[in-house]
Amino acid sequence: MKIADVRAYPTSFPVPPEASVVLGIGRTVKRDAVVVRVTTDGGLVGWGESHHGRAPGAVAHLVNTTLRQLVLGLDAADVVGVWARIYRMQLGSHGMGAGTSIAMSGIDMALWDIRGKATGWPLYRLLGGSSRPIPAYAGGVSLGWQEPAALVDEARVHVAAGFRAVKLRLGDTPARDLERVAAVRQALGPDLVILTDANTGYSLQDARTALPGLEAHGVGWLEEPFPAHDHRSYALAATWSRVPLAAGENHYTRFEFTRVIEDRAITILQPDLAKTGGITEGLRIAALAGAWKLPIHPHTSMTGLSMAATIHFLAAVDNGGYFEADVSRGNLFRDALTSPPYRLDADGCVAPLEAPGLGVEVDEEFLAKHPVIEGPSYV
Repeated sequence: MKIADVRAYPTSFPVPPEASVVLGIGRTVKRDAVVVRVTTDGGLVGWGESHHGRAPGAVAHLVNTTLRQLVLGLDAADVVGVWARIYRMQLGSHGMGAGTSIAMSGIDMALWDIRGKATGWPLYRLLGGSSRPIPAYAGGVSLGWQEPAALVDEARVHVAAGFRAVKLRLGDTPARDLERVAAVRQALGPDLVILTDANTGYSLQDARTALPGLEAHGVGWLEEPFPAHDHRSYALAATWSRVPLAAGENHYTRFEFTRVIEDRAITILQPDLAKTGGITEGLRIAALAGAWKLPIHPHTSMTGLSMAATIHFLAAVDNGGYFEADVSRGNLFRDALTSPPYRLDADGCVAPLEAPGLGVEVDEEFLAKHPVIEGPSYV
């Protein structure tokens, strides 16, 4: 079972003004993704997702050229060997480049999809897991900067749908951020789990100002107050409050997570399977975190492929936490590109799909109808 072809499809769709969300990194104007298709010499097809990296055309080009040439002819079942070849020939010898890590993630995910289809097993079983309820929180590109009353209305819809946890976007000003958190807490009560994400929008002073208030409101974590490489700021902020600091979606491979864990400032780890090196590397990161008794709450990427893969992954690791359910309005990558990647039950949980591999079908006509839109995703 050899790899006969690899092809990446950069794809985009515009976000209409009524569905746009303002976050710490700007206002959404479009949604991007990179979908990867791997075909074996026996005709099996696997699908994966590489995060767009805010440069979907460039990520897809890297898959379609350099990485494709490196993996053609290799054993499609040998996910470790394929990963090692890309690492040796590209990633490790050219630095820990985010571009290569992101690009190879989609190939790796597609190879796991192939392995599942070849055996007839859903991915969670292939990974050694079992079907079980996975707690989910309402996240994705949603619950952004808006008037507190409007934010409460949006959060209330998700709670009514069954979610027991929501993630609010910070990074505006500490005062306005705390006003929004307080409004949601007061309106929806003490039992709702409130998580927060500053999208790297805080300065050290912002974090020092906001953290006591977040603690007073019983917030479960503060995610990415600073850029991923700003290790000193995370170390300082960890001393200012009992609110755990979360990060990981912009840390790549187990090598970067090793430093994050050893620094002991970030205790909520959030690797993204479409960014950090795929499912193969995600399992290594989870095992590393498990040795330190740290939980894994993965960041979820744009499409139903990443969403389905993440739930399978969480069902197969012993330190898995929340699934980030994308509840953004009008996400065609969730609602049209693939078959449904998950269903929320009455207890606010999801479960892995039972079909072989990732368990989702891909509409290839969607990819043809939604070519990449060049330019920034946020303005």
